[in-house]
Amino acid sequence: MIGVDTNILVRFLVGDDIKQANKVYGLFKKAEDEKNELFVPSLVILELIWVLESAYEFDRFDILDSINQLTLMPIFRFENLTVIQKFIFAAEQSTFDLSDLLIAHSANENDCEVVLTFDKKASKYKLFELI
Repeated sequence: MIGVDTNILVRFLVGDDIKQANKVYGLFKKAEDEKNELFVPSLVILELIWVLESAYEFDRFDILDSINQLTLMPIFRFENLTVIQKFIFAAEQSTFDLSDLLIAHSANENDCEVVLTFDKKASKYKLFELI
């Protein structure tokens, strides 16, 4: 199996560099044709959120839709698909920071009751606790 970095997913979603985007499309087509999976680490999703928000100014729902669409592609195997799905659901139901929600659901999936934080806004979410 082969893993993918954030920039691969960005080229696929944004297509701002045609030469690189075409390489990515070819890579994905080959994986599909050969029925191979590409591994997507959770940290790639966290970084993808940051890049799409800050560099490309995607709005919240476009980011969530993009990540959700990626989870539906059979060529990808996510490090923790359950966390990604819970994160998307929580993000659609709230206005909390996307990165914070992903962190909270990742910790929760790993048996953490809460995530300790100094972030007052994040602490209002049920999986965070202000210290």
